[in-house]
Amino acid sequence: MDAAADTEFRDFMATRWPGLVRLGYGLTGDRQAAEDLAQTALARAYASWPRVRRAGDPDAYVRRILLNANRTRFRARRVAEHLTAELPDPGTPDPTGARDDRSALMAAMAGLPAGQRAVVVLRYWLDLTEPQVAAALGCSVGNVKSQAARGLAKLRLSPELAEGELR
Repeated sequence: MDAAADTEFRDFMATRWPGLVRLGYGLTGDRQAAEDLAQTALARAYASWPRVRRAGDPDAYVRRILLNANRTRFRARRVAEHLTAELPDPGTPDPTGARDDRSALMAAMAGLPAGQRAVVVLRYWLDLTEPQVAAALGCSVGNVKSQAARGLAKLRLSPELAEGELR
């Protein structure tokens, strides 16, 4: 890549990093995983920067890379089970019994299926329009609307976000 394109990408990366980390955090609920996803998306964008630059909307292109990286992360992670005759120690409950609003929201978001979570994060957390969300996820606007409606309905029924319990 030439120096001008390198500088252009560096400027692009510096301005988009916080938003990509927010998107990753909304999808994963984990700051480190969010930063890993953002770094992966930007590394892949850098590797194909001329193609990304030619795209009509480089932001949407990089968001799509991040969403695909998140899907791959779920496919690659396999949990090995180790069966034992006894149940593990459940630990001690939190004596405070209180959680902040962010923890409650992230717990409720974690209960959503990946597709609904992605739509809710893109639509309401990042404030993208329905066509932008559809383009980022590679689906129809109608699918975005139905996934958003289902996701919001599940969030409304979530015990973590029960009426009046947020502090």
